[in-house]
Amino acid sequence: MAADSEPESEVFEITDFTTASEWERFISKVEEVLNDWKLIGHTLGKPLEKGIFTSGTWEERSDEISFADFRFSVTHHYLVQESPDKEGKDEESEDAIPQSMQDLLCMNNDFPPRAHCLVRWYGLREFVVIAPAAHSDAVLSESKCNLLLSSISIALGNTGCQVPLFVQIHHKWRRMYMGECQGPGVRTDFEMVHLRKVPNQYTHLSGLLDIFKSKIGCPLTPLPPVSIAIRFTYVLQDWQQYFWPQQPPDIDALVGGEVGGLEFGKLPFGACEDPISELHLATTWPHLTEGIIIDNDVYSDLDPVQAPHWSVRVRKADNPQCLLGDFVTEFLKICRRKESTDEILGRSTFEEEGREVADITHALSKLTEPAPVPIHKLSVSNMVHTAKKKIRKHRGEESPLNNDVLNTILLFLFPDAASEKPLEGTASIDNSNPAAEAGDYTLYNQFKSAPSDSLTYKLALCLCMINFYHGGLKGVAHLWQEFVLEMRFRWENNFLIPGLASGPPDLRCCLLHQKLQMLNCCIERKKARDEGKKMSPSDSMTNAYPGDAGKAGGQLGLDHVRDTEKDKGEVGKSWDSWSDSEEEFFECLSDTEDLKGNGQESGKKGLKEPVNLKPEGRLHQHGKLTLLHNGEPLYIPVTQEPAPMTEDLLEEQSEVLAKLGTSAEGAHLRARMQSACLLSDMESFKAANPGCILEDFVRWYSPRDYIEEEVTDEKGNVVLKGELSARMKIPSNMWVEAWETAKPVPARRQRRLFDDTREAEKVLHYLAMQKPADLARHLLPCVIHASVLKVKEEESLENIPSVKKIIKQVIAHSSKVLHFPNPEDKKLEEIILQITTVEAIIARARSLKAKFGTEKCEHEEEKEDLERFVSCLLEQPEVSVTGAGRGPAGRTIHKLFVNAQRLTESSDEAAAVALPEEELKRSGCPEERRQTLVSDFPPPAGRELILRATVPRPAPYSKALPQRMYSVLTKEDFRLAGAFSSDTSFF
Repeated sequence: MAADSEPESEVFEITDFTTASEWERFISKVEEVLNDWKLIGHTLGKPLEKGIFTSGTWEERSDEISFADFRFSVTHHYLVQESPDKEGKDEESEDAIPQSMQDLLCMNNDFPPRAHCLVRWYGLREFVVIAPAAHSDAVLSESKCNLLLSSISIALGNTGCQVPLFVQIHHKWRRMYMGECQGPGVRTDFEMVHLRKVPNQYTHLSGLLDIFKSKIGCPLTPLPPVSIAIRFTYVLQDWQQYFWPQQPPDIDALVGGEVGGLEFGKLPFGACEDPISELHLATTWPHLTEGIIIDNDVYSDLDPVQAPHWSVRVRKADNPQCLLGDFVTEFLKICRRKESTDEILGRSTFEEEGREVADITHALSKLTEPAPVPIHKLSVSNMVHTAKKKIRKHRGEESPLNNDVLNTILLFLFPDAASEKPLEGTASIDNSNPAAEAGDYTLYNQFKSAPSDSLTYKLALCLCMINFYHGGLKGVAHLWQEFVLEMRFRWENNFLIPGLASGPPDLRCCLLHQKLQMLNCCIERKKARDEGKKMSPSDSMTNAYPGDAGKAGGQLGLDHVRDTEKDKGEVGKSWDSWSDSEEEFFECLSDTEDLKGNGQESGKKGLKEPVNLKPEGRLHQHGKLTLLHNGEPLYIPVTQEPAPMTEDLLEEQSEVLAKLGTSAEGAHLRARMQSACLLSDMESFKAANPGCILEDFVRWYSPRDYIEEEVTDEKGNVVLKGELSARMKIPSNMWVEAWETAKPVPARRQRRLFDDTREAEKVLHYLAMQKPADLARHLLPCVIHASVLKVKEEESLENIPSVKKIIKQVIAHSSKVLHFPNPEDKKLEEIILQITTVEAIIARARSLKAKFGTEKCEHEEEKEDLERFVSCLLEQPEVSVTGAGRGPAGRTIHKLFVNAQRLTESSDEAAAVALPEEELKRSGCPEERRQTLVSDFPPPAGRELILRATVPRPAPYSKALPQRMYSVLTKEDFRLAGAFSSDTSFF
């Protein structure tokens, strides 16, 4: 069986020569793509409007096909247009030539400023390109080119597609295309010539007309007229120096300490180089016919001044150096540095002077010496002297910042230091800005930076300027050390920090600003406590309080208290009444032990009689309210303010509370931790109102939790009866527990809720530990905020619509990025790049205004025309010049070219003087040389011509079809792009 099965297992290989080859498969794939894109059949669009190639919307779609293992991309480019009405046009459309052939003759869109190269060369509104998919691949051999052309010809014939199909050949940088378009009985071949060197006979119109006529090969003896469109482009590169208005800052003067060049607190703005590198003037003759003009190698009628149409475009300098962008970029670089302040400047400058004493025997004498209280003069010299002395001692080299610069900065940051004694009014800033500035002022909320008149904001600007002009990173570290020393000086001597809003830290601002506000809160508390010690005797117990406390309390009435559930934030609180015996952590346990249970606890059953307790810590009487049991007036107590918190402290607190878990014990402990302020207020209330109960406290502290109802008593009288709310009656709730444990202790003798000494030392330690990189991270939102304000200020002077739009985008982008802690460097760089872009646009606007002399125009109409022209140059790729060379803009442009030519002429004459006489003889007589040299315009940098004709091809009796040839001639490039149509029915 095995032997029998062997012959059957053999397989005969049969080659089927009827299967499709790779070439046929490729043609099939092209046809499939054309069918998928619905490019089959005839569609006739509307006539092209003038300028539609630039103003209209172009779209494209791509697919990929392969010829064997060689991949091609197929791309369909088309102008988006409304589909025309098809009624009544079916009969006409059958014999009509394809849309693309009609577009060859359309003159409305010659020389579009921004379009695909095939659109510029052939004036097409729709076409398909087949090109090698990989950028490095290229179709180089002639046989492969012909094979591709044959493929597209067969595909067009099989599908009936009337959209032109192009194949890209040679290297991509050459932009060489061959193509074909087929219609009913007609065909257009798209051909191209690309040369490096231009043949001399084709540098003018007459030579190009010869090529065009010979290519058409029209058999008719009187050749139909050839329509000609010509454009010459002239380039102006040599701007005269006075045309650039930006004066770069005098860096030498700045480094030398003369700070008048750039004022601290103001960011620089503008480009250091001319942001407009070239001006391109295109002079166009749109409708000429053969025989009207002469343009050959001897003579030309094409004078640019006489051209009927002028248009201008400007070439912008690539990445011009902009001052504001450089400032912010350099500041961002600090964020990437790893060094600490000590590593940059040497050993720590925060060491105390006591450490420098080598002899240990002096230690005890220092402790026993009477320490005189220093009365400091708050002046810049006093601030800086000690710190600089230490810095120099530790480093043994000169400080990065010299005295003049440092003094100027410190006076700018601390204006109150200029006077002998600090001004009380400078301790805080006023947040009530005018409504007009409200938009800019609230930017700090969006950017999480700081108000634009705050100390933090000014510090950011000073550090930014020092980093750029005065010593870089070392200068930044030096100023920061001086700043921290100044903060400690102010804390120790009770001088409020200027430029900070009063009150608790504003969580909408950056963390550094919050820390400084926290330090100011500490200084305020310490200062008030110290003043209170001087004003009141040590053991006084007063019922009335002088000063601000009475004023604050007087603003509060019963109606105001009842407006909110917990109104303690509105109640005025005085620290002036704290006693002289108060310590850092004062707990008056000895005075209150004997009071425990002596009638200050309330119960549901009743109240015990107090034992001769004197009321303490009263602020003022609470309207007409009386205590429920003894009928005494209810007094609002002096209470401690809740401790101010910065966002990092709040985060720490929330983490601690979260770690307690969800168990009953954890929840109880969490509630106890959160009720420290409630307990303090209860103790103050008990001290101010002997004989009170919990209900009395609730009536003041949380009026909503005391419910009063009208009831009828036994005698029939309607009386008010009150009781605690349901939540207050919950057994063992926190309010009842806190009330039972609270002792009658006035606020001035309680342990402080806010330990200003500890918090101030924490803030000062936090500031001292900041590396320059950390500092830059904190202050970068302020720098970006300042940059946006600067850009808005500069834009308001120029009024550029596109810039306003970009600024809105910058603000929206920055708001998203800066609200998160530690934003990515890449996103920050994007924001800075947007700001630099805006700066460059404004600099371009000023450069153009200076060049076109808009400010010098005497006539208002001319001035308006020039300003409109300049704004269009910024917004549009190419702008038409009203009145061509005879309008106000045209005359200015002409003058610019004349001035540039004079400069060139003078340099050429200087060179000619140096030439030997033989060379001068060869170049002709002086008159000829003068004629060639003296010209208003330089030789054109680009010559473009479009030749059109409608002639029968290939036979006299063939259908008359459109023929077109485009020519472009530049210094190192010559290209001919021809579209030649022929009749395939009558040939």
